[in-house]
Amino acid sequence: MASRPKRRAVGGVASPPQDARVPRREQDEEDEVEDEDGEDSDEGEDEDDEIVGEEVNVEFEAYSISDNDYDGIKKLLQQLFLKAPVNTAELTDLLIQQNHVGSVIRQTDVSEDSDDGVDEDEIFGFISLLNLTERKGTQCAEQIKELMLSCCEKNCDKGVVEQLDKLLNDTSKPVGFLLSERFINVPAQIALPMHQQLQKELAEAQRTNKPCGKCYFYLLMSKTFVEAGKSSARKKWNNHKKDELMFANAEEEFFYEKAVLRFSYSVQEQSDTCLGGRWSFDDVPMKPLRTVMLVPCDKMDEIMDQLKEHLSV
Repeated sequence: MASRPKRRAVGGVASPPQDARVPRREQDEEDEVEDEDGEDSDEGEDEDDEIVGEEVNVEFEAYSISDNDYDGIKKLLQQLFLKAPVNTAELTDLLIQQNHVGSVIRQTDVSEDSDDGVDEDEIFGFISLLNLTERKGTQCAEQIKELMLSCCEKNCDKGVVEQLDKLLNDTSKPVGFLLSERFINVPAQIALPMHQQLQKELAEAQRTNKPCGKCYFYLLMSKTFVEAGKSSARKKWNNHKKDELMFANAEEEFFYEKAVLRFSYSVQEQSDTCLGGRWSFDDVPMKPLRTVMLVPCDKMDEIMDQLKEHLSV
């Protein structure tokens, strides 16, 4: 693997305990029957039973984003946007170009003869930020803003839509699209050092007048879930109580608490693909959502303090 200018340990992380609130993606029907004769199905189920509940300690390290990370980042972006009309290829390219901010996480010391199927260049998550104001005019930045406004119009009152439109287009107060994506079985504890490093890099970018410098607001789009059958009235999508929402990235609850604008919208119709799947928690069907939040940057110190309190290992 090519050497990278930034490499740091982010700690040993275990797979989530059995009682952790982690939603589970159910297999699609066509995936459940892979062999017509089914002769190996019982044996496979027995092996799966042994794996479930097993705790595995894995060491991760963070690296600067590089060209090698294109496929991994794009895949994680596709899991976030699903079928939304956003040019994830261009977005991935921009994140790689501005690699003075952002990191990817990899498993530590993957040997070439490892039999666990993990490639040394495989990424388990990434964090970065796209300054939507600086990138005005690029296709992906405009598509992200259009997506946010379109979903807001469908799920919020007119006043909220007008507020979001004004904030997204106020060039005097730049908005940064904060992206923190990872595989669902990577615990939230890894988010603390990732966010700490990103804040240092953004401060340095501002000091040296590099892209992604000063932002007044962070825009987040979080993968969330709500119990299927709960209120789905359109007028209530922007008024979910925090305890009704389950965040795929648990740390994003703290961003939700500090948001000056927030709303959720359903992506259930987009989740009929292998990227979305069907989700459940304790065998209770869950409805997949995306929760949009606009958080003032001056609230980051408070958010970071909460992350330290709740996510420190």
